[in-house]
Amino acid sequence: MLKGFRDFILQGNVVELATAVIIGGAFTAIVTAFSDKIINPLIAAVGGAEGPALSFQIKPDVPETTIDLGAVITAAINFLIVAAIVYFIIIVPMNKLNELRKRGAPEEEVPPTAEDLLGDIREILRTQAATTAGGPAEGPASTPGPFDDTESTDPPRH
Repeated sequence: MLKGFRDFILQGNVVELATAVIIGGAFTAIVTAFSDKIINPLIAAVGGAEGPALSFQIKPDVPETTIDLGAVITAAINFLIVAAIVYFIIIVPMNKLNELRKRGAPEEEVPPTAEDLLGDIREILRTQAATTAGGPAEGPASTPGPFDDTESTDPPRH
């Protein structure tokens, strides 16, 4: 379990997440200033001079029933700004870096199948039998298997 956690930590996902949180938190001050000093005055210009811009009260003279659409619009714009910054400054470069890593990594070899290995062993045994007998091998080095085309009546050699 600890090995899996260590692999998760070293894989980079936690580092990426921590970086996004730190940058997002630091960037909040910039976005808040932008909203308070630029977006809110623009929204207030559309609304009236009394109270928050683009707001209305459900019950007159009860401030708790005020619906402030300007604040919702400002929050949505703040979210879009932060999401765009995180995407273009963190996610896009990280994806490009991962793509470059994958491109430089060697492709994994396909391991040989059991049939391939058994065929190689059979050929090695035939070669060894031929060199010890002084001539070419006259048959399979062992009993015929399911992959041998020839039938042998000779007893198996051990």
